[in-house]
Amino acid sequence: MKGNAADTDIRQRIAQSAESHVGPGGTAHLVISLKTTASIASSQAVSAREVEIAALKHGIIPCRYLRNIGTIGLNGQIRLLQSTAAVVGAGGLGSTVIELLARQGIGHLIIIDDDRFAEDNLNRQIMSTEENMGQYKVISAAKRVKEINSATAVTTFRERVTGDNAQSLLSGARVVVDGLDNLSSRLVVEQICRRLAIPYVYASIGGFSGQLMTIFPGDVGLSSLYGPSSDTMPEQGIETTIGNPPATVALMAALQVQEAVKIITGVGTPIRNEVLLVDARECAIDKIELGK
Repeated sequence: MKGNAADTDIRQRIAQSAESHVGPGGTAHLVISLKTTASIASSQAVSAREVEIAALKHGIIPCRYLRNIGTIGLNGQIRLLQSTAAVVGAGGLGSTVIELLARQGIGHLIIIDDDRFAEDNLNRQIMSTEENMGQYKVISAAKRVKEINSATAVTTFRERVTGDNAQSLLSGARVVVDGLDNLSSRLVVEQICRRLAIPYVYASIGGFSGQLMTIFPGDVGLSSLYGPSSDTMPEQGIETTIGNPPATVALMAALQVQEAVKIITGVGTPIRNEVLLVDARECAIDKIELGK
């Protein structure tokens, strides 16, 4: 925000523009519209995100977040808008994670991917279309975020995560979400997240099944699933044989976003030192505690 006088002016503009809105449950809220937010941001030379945060701090809800507040509260929405999430990989899992975080109201997204869209992405990668074949995924992802939520800042890196660049790419993130498709890159991200003290939300899928775990610094991690030695760990899993159907991708990506939201807002309990196993074919969900 600017100085105190400018802050006061912004608050006054927000208060003057607020309207009463009665939700489906009969509860009335003061809200501001997308158009009003954009107008105030433009006239005051601030970002839409700053206007939204200022409104929420005074109990006025941007209309776009009305259906979030009952779950995460005003403070939870503020924390989201003030936070950065890094998504490593913008393919199947990653593209859906990006879409959902933008809709939830994350303040800043770091998107890391060096790949281009190919035809076999069309079955599951929510940002791939017949028109953008060959385009870099980060370009489409950044464009899509801006179409969804103008208050979300986007930083893109058209790079593959390595041990040499991971720390600089992930620094500043409140949470890192896994959209990768190989174990060696996941191990690099896990190691750097531990070093930077950033929670890492891991997921993988194959066929009807998926698995999920959130790894905080000090928690057990991927070695508890794949073994202690990188020499014995497979580069990829059973998905190379049984495929990556879109519904399983969407299901696991949604669970990853819920984990990220819980971490940022403090609402709910992340799945730590356990792995969540989802079998959509049998409609079964299990949790397995992992050894220290």
